[in-house]
Amino acid sequence: MPTQNLAAVILAAGKGTRMKSQQPKVLHQIAGQPLALFPVQWCQSLGCCKTVMVVGHQADRVKETFAPYPVNFVVQEQQLGTGHALMVTESALQSFNGTLLLLCGDVPLLREETLKQLIDAHRTSEAAVTVLTTHMENPYGYGRIIRNSGQIEKIVEEKDATSEQKNITEINTGIYAFEAPLVYELLHRIGNDNAQGEYYLTDIISLAQSSGLKAAACVLQDPRECMGINDRVQLAEAGEILRQRINHQHMVNGVTLQNPATTYIDNTVTIEADTVIEANCHVRGASHIGAFCHVETGSVIDDCQIGSSTRIKAGSVVEQSQIGEQCAIGPMAHLRPGTVLHGHNKLGNFVETKKAVLGPRSQASHLTYIGDAELGSDINLGCGTITCNYDGVNKHKTVIEDGVFVGSDCQLIAPVTLGRNCLIGAGSTITKDVPEDSLALSRSEQKVIKGWRKRKK
Repeated sequence: MPTQNLAAVILAAGKGTRMKSQQPKVLHQIAGQPLALFPVQWCQSLGCCKTVMVVGHQADRVKETFAPYPVNFVVQEQQLGTGHALMVTESALQSFNGTLLLLCGDVPLLREETLKQLIDAHRTSEAAVTVLTTHMENPYGYGRIIRNSGQIEKIVEEKDATSEQKNITEINTGIYAFEAPLVYELLHRIGNDNAQGEYYLTDIISLAQSSGLKAAACVLQDPRECMGINDRVQLAEAGEILRQRINHQHMVNGVTLQNPATTYIDNTVTIEADTVIEANCHVRGASHIGAFCHVETGSVIDDCQIGSSTRIKAGSVVEQSQIGEQCAIGPMAHLRPGTVLHGHNKLGNFVETKKAVLGPRSQASHLTYIGDAELGSDINLGCGTITCNYDGVNKHKTVIEDGVFVGSDCQLIAPVTLGRNCLIGAGSTITKDVPEDSLALSRSEQKVIKGWRKRKK
């Protein structure tokens, strides 16, 4: 439930020049999600009554990406510093009274527990502003935390710091908790007399102190959580850290990952206990894998629902498909979007499906294409069977009813229906509907010319 005295601002206006990309930095992905989606989800989990995202570079593209989420957008036309970025949200939050979180759209590794600690520390100390800090062995580039008798006094940016101040290892993470609307009163007093000519949000600490207000700090123990993404190297590093977290949690929950270092599971995936995933597998999107499944090496699963006790054999690719329980897929099978298996199905090596629905126990063991087709139960498609669904202009449907047996190397020219319990002889090209319980053949007469080979030699 939304908490009326908690709101958030997410800074997502920057271009991200060092990414060397045509898309905004906050739309680059790790673990299957855009960077800025992580703070959006934290805000939802924390129960923020309002979340405001500050956009600027390619604002329309960022808005389009996050339009499905409960986010309000404010455009920062000119990027004049972090203080200015927060200032432009004043009108969007003019009726809000309470604790205001400031989050960054390019810092995806924070934990929800960390933000809860920040909020608790802020409210317990009754501070006007609380900054999340951490200690770094190499603090270069970060604003340094200046303390006096243990209390935070101010934050000095790298370019404005003295040699002595640069030796300080406690840094500003860029994550804050403020009291609103008080924070906006302080923001209007910030100047831009600094090396960058920008409005530094960090100046709000000393402003609060000089105004007789309390400024506090909450120390983050793991500095990796506040890692910002500025280039592709950091994007990869953050992705590795996040995958380690994801994989660790799945293993704690009872999933066997044979080689976690080479297992790539998106943040949105769910997997039930006693499932085994071998090395070099990718599980993406909103996929769900049931219990007692086995995913063999090199498989790719993307936006799929997989029932319990199903085996995905090596090198198979499964996309936007629904697979029932106790199925066997592959090796080297390709299930394209729209595939539905109702359970106890077998699709063997080099079988490809697309918009195909297979009833219980129906199977195609190898070298088969099933497209735009509806199959009943207990059907066997022999090696080399093809549903010829495309006439060059339109797609057509093949219907195969319960109990049909199709011999090897058959072409089913859609639209066509094979009636219940019929048999299609090997090597047939079927162009017309076949009644139930029938045998259908379409072969040219075999000719034998004796001695032909000997004469040619």
